[in-house]
Order: sequence, then structure tokens, then C-alpha cells
Amino acid sequence: MAEHTWIERLSKLDSCAVSDAMEKVGLRGAVLGIRPMWSCERIVGRAVTIKIKPVGLVRPTQHLCTPAIEAAQQGDVLVIDNAGRVDVATWGGILTYAAKVKGIAGVVIDGACRDLDESREHEFPVFARTAVPVTARGRIMQEAFNEEIQCGGVSVSAGDLVIADRSGVVLVPAAKAEEVLTAAEAIAAREKRMQEEISKGRSVVEVMESMQYEAMNVAEGESQRG
Repeated sequence: MAEHTWIERLSKLDSCAVSDAMEKVGLRGAVLGIRPMWSCERIVGRAVTIKIKPVGLVRPTQHLCTPAIEAAQQGDVLVIDNAGRVDVATWGGILTYAAKVKGIAGVVIDGACRDLDESREHEFPVFARTAVPVTARGRIMQEAFNEEIQCGGVSVSAGDLVIADRSGVVLVPAAKAEEVLTAAEAIAAREKRMQEEISKGRSVVEVMESMQYEAMNVAEGESQRG
């Protein structure tokens, strides 16, 4: 089935082409304000979602994110919804080590992390809003995992596709994956042809105009109306 090759196809793209493709099919997928916390490599995979909430009267019996790490499969990407909080770390060194051992591809956090030296030492990709040394213990806890969450205002469910690189993070609904990947591959192929034409000496103005660069991420209906 085509879905078996989605991750392989996604790994050959970058977040910019995928973001453009999402716009072309009429979806928002780019997450704003989340960036790589060190010079880590691009990650792609299926989302394992985690919802975080403040600690209430009943203290947690398990540390946040640990059940999700145990449930994740090799190559998955953890996506954590802490509503953008940057005053407390949602992710740290022990979690990094456990995720690395499990074969998880990386973590995307709508919030803060800590222990970045350990993440870099273990070569585990961490994408977040910022880093802060403040512990999660006694402050925040896991509410649920593998349920629909929000990440930077973008809805994401378990099994959706994630791509994150130095340009940013894009989340692709599994139900639209084939359509988005096909559009992204076409965009990437056109951009490659443009570079080839420029390398031959053609004017960048001429190349971009002749290949309709300005319309590459425009939805089909909008393109026709335009």
C-alpha cells in the first residue's frame, strides 16, 4: 500500500516543500516558533502525541512522557502539547536517553525542554520553543497520550506525519498524506529544475517567471480564479 512508503518519501523532502504543499491542498501544517535546540538533523516519522497539564491535587504516579515512550515504535516522533509554556521544562535528559534507546526519531515540544547537553551528547533531536532548567516535577504532568492535541495551533493526532528540520516543523494529517506528499514532490522537482536552469546561465527572473514560482503553493481553485 502507498502508506507504507510515506515515511521514505517524506525523508527525501524538506519542511519548506511540505509546508508549500500543505498550502496548495488548502491546509495549515507549519508550526510557528518551534526550532531545533541544537544543530540536529532532520527528523521524519509518525506522531505519538502527548498532552501535558498542570499538576493538581492528585500527584502523578508516573513521570510525564514515560508511558508514551514505552508505547512508541522505532522511528516515531513524539509531539508534546504543553500549550507553549516556557517557564518549566517538559523534556529532560532521562527522557532523552530512554527515547534514544527505544529508537524514537526525535521530539517536538510546544513548550520548553532542558538538559540540552545530554540531547546533543546522545545525538537525539529536540525541537522546542526554548530551553529552561526548571524541573517538571511538582509542576506539570501527563494528561493523556495518543489523543488529538494542538501543537502551535496546529491539530495533530497519533499516526499523523511529522517533518522537522532547521527551517521548522510541519505536521501532515495521515488522511491527507498521499495528496500532500505528491504535491510536495512536484514542488521539489520543479525547484530542482529551476536550479538546473540557473546553473546553465538563465536569469533567475526569467526562470522564476517561466516556471510560475509565485503560484507553486497556491491551491488549485485559487489558481484558477487568479
